[in-house]
Amino acid sequence: AESGGTLVLLGIQSDDNLQRMMVGSMMRKVKSRTWKKQRHFRLQEDGLTVGYKSSWARKIHSAFSLCDVEAVREGHQSEILLSIADEFPPDRCFTLVFRGRRGNLDLVAETAAEAQAWIHGIRTLLENIENMGESEKLDQWICDWFHKGDKNKDGRMNFKEVRKLLKMMNMDMNEEHALLLFTTADKSQTDSLNNEEFVQFYKMLTEREEVVGLFQEYSSDGEKLSVCDLEDFLREEQLESENSQQRASELIDRYEPSDGAKTLPAMSIDGFLMYLCSSEGSIFNLEHKGIYQDMTLPLCHYFICSSHNTYLLEDQLRGQSSVEGYIQALKRGCRCVEVDCWDGANGEPVVYHGHTLTSKILFKDVVATVGNYAFKVSEHPVILSLENHCGIDQQRVMAMHLSSILGDKLLKAPLNGRTPYDLPSPEELKGKIILKWKKIGGITDNLDAAEEDVSDEDETDKDNFSSEDQNHGNKKSKQSLCAELSDLVVYCKSVHFRSFEHSRIHSKPIEVSSFSEFKARKYLKEAGTEFVRHNARQLTRVYPTGMRTDSSNFCPQEMWNIGCQIVALNVQTAGMEMDLNDGFFRQNGSCGYILKPDFLRKPESNFDPERPQDFEGYHPQRLLIRVISGQQLPKLSKKEGSIVDPLVKVEIYGVPQDQAKQETRHIDNNGFNPIWNETLEFAIHTPDLAIVRFVVEDYDKASRNDFVGQYALPFKSIQPGYRHIHLLSKDGTSIPPSSLFVHIGITEAS
Repeated sequence: AESGGTLVLLGIQSDDNLQRMMVGSMMRKVKSRTWKKQRHFRLQEDGLTVGYKSSWARKIHSAFSLCDVEAVREGHQSEILLSIADEFPPDRCFTLVFRGRRGNLDLVAETAAEAQAWIHGIRTLLENIENMGESEKLDQWICDWFHKGDKNKDGRMNFKEVRKLLKMMNMDMNEEHALLLFTTADKSQTDSLNNEEFVQFYKMLTEREEVVGLFQEYSSDGEKLSVCDLEDFLREEQLESENSQQRASELIDRYEPSDGAKTLPAMSIDGFLMYLCSSEGSIFNLEHKGIYQDMTLPLCHYFICSSHNTYLLEDQLRGQSSVEGYIQALKRGCRCVEVDCWDGANGEPVVYHGHTLTSKILFKDVVATVGNYAFKVSEHPVILSLENHCGIDQQRVMAMHLSSILGDKLLKAPLNGRTPYDLPSPEELKGKIILKWKKIGGITDNLDAAEEDVSDEDETDKDNFSSEDQNHGNKKSKQSLCAELSDLVVYCKSVHFRSFEHSRIHSKPIEVSSFSEFKARKYLKEAGTEFVRHNARQLTRVYPTGMRTDSSNFCPQEMWNIGCQIVALNVQTAGMEMDLNDGFFRQNGSCGYILKPDFLRKPESNFDPERPQDFEGYHPQRLLIRVISGQQLPKLSKKEGSIVDPLVKVEIYGVPQDQAKQETRHIDNNGFNPIWNETLEFAIHTPDLAIVRFVVEDYDKASRNDFVGQYALPFKSIQPGYRHIHLLSKDGTSIPPSSLFVHIGITEAS
């Protein structure tokens, strides 16, 4: 392999499993019990792509990148492979789990040894990818492009191939300039570039003039940044004045690639660029990446990352129900998941969207999945929100499954023998799964009765179109509840909401009311401050209207503005709403709990999101964003001549007065290194609640602009100064090395 090439980077030649993968294997791709097709799978030369084709096909017709693979599951660890367990032994089966919302790939190898080679080989490659430094990742990315451009696979690229490659890379470059760079890089004078020469060509191609200018502005000699130079930059531009000398030395040590410069100590332009492109040069404040908030306050003082119709992978009329929905939601940091239970065959309760054509899954399988995945991403409590339509007998079965499968993880009694009046904190409830459902009688009553007829209070304000209200109206239905299931409800007793006044006088902190988005919106407009005070005392859940049969979402921001904690979204549906949810819960260690601002925690708060200026803690701020440049934006169209015309939109979400959108002009035919240098200015009236979303679009004068990439984060998590924004796909997965380079200024508004 070429020096610096992918094969050397990943050490493929010395690994038997990887060698076997490069030769290729026939395996069955399984989509259902009846769809099992033979395909030839092979690891490509770049060491990162797996291509596959039908046995009779000459060319590979499908491929996936290992960068998109999150994990490998061994054996029958998916619903599809479990359905064919009688046909194929577990030692020949494995599942590839992809990032984002992409479905799993279930495979059956011809032999157990073949399966093991692929399982261990893929895990080795995933570990290598995980351990790559920023510089190696960039080299990897360049090598991938080299392999794509080298059409005849001779390890060299002539100028014609390079021109085609530039188009593939989203760049329409002046031919003379491209030829000049090509000739300069062609050290071997063969009218072609080998791998190393191509890396040099790429580096000349991507020289960042805007970064060079900034570097020279602070460099005393125009060649390097001394510790003092870098200290000045950190203090004046990045507003990092604390221990700035020590910080400058640490950054040189961490990011400077040249040993010679390190010994001075000083930072070269390469080191400076590496720092700016690193997580420390990111727009997101690294201090907010871990848990930095007080986690010892009552549960109702936190926003809780929540999922609606968690069992669905698609729409709620015909979509597939799957335990994968729970795995995906919990992996995304959700701490409240919904389980819609109905009487099933053979005495076993099932989970599905009632009275629709969605498929059914067993309740016990859902419980087992939640038990297995609840605390892989966060150790803070998971709320199991039951939507129960089962009769007494299957309610007993539900209670038995919850207790036997979850064991000690299920909270069955108040903490430390206390009377369950006040809500405990996320800290106290670590590692616990809490049941949210109705409860027979008072919370401290002795429950001797086996069953009792009580009002179906939990969801009586469901919309007419929702399966969650089968009475098609707001009349109370009667449902018999069994004591065994009721006894498992400790801190989240579902109750019907009557009025804010009634709640203030009669409600207990452990009681939870659910509102459709329409009802919640009506109350927030009529009595915003009352709603804020209600949410300071107890938990509120808001869910999408049943009319959203396509599983679309409402904007969660307006519900967060009044302190609603459990704002349940269809996590399976990508879009702006989920971008905001992901961005908001990116802070505080992605633990799924965000401490509400103090003005949303005070029972006597006078905060009204409609009139933030009347609130005593009103401190507006001014946000200045200079959108400088973009780097390696993803290509949207596979057509050879198609190149994006990018523009950047900046959107502010928050209280109504903060809602704003501005955009830059578009740049013609350059997704590779567009330069905008435009400043956008925003007034932020309630900084504690604001979320900033960056969206890159491909301008189209004839129709709607196409989406290119996005990134959202809380206003309070923004780092000032020169920062990179590492763009994400529509699915919320990273698309390296696509980024925006911006300068951020935040000041007090006058």
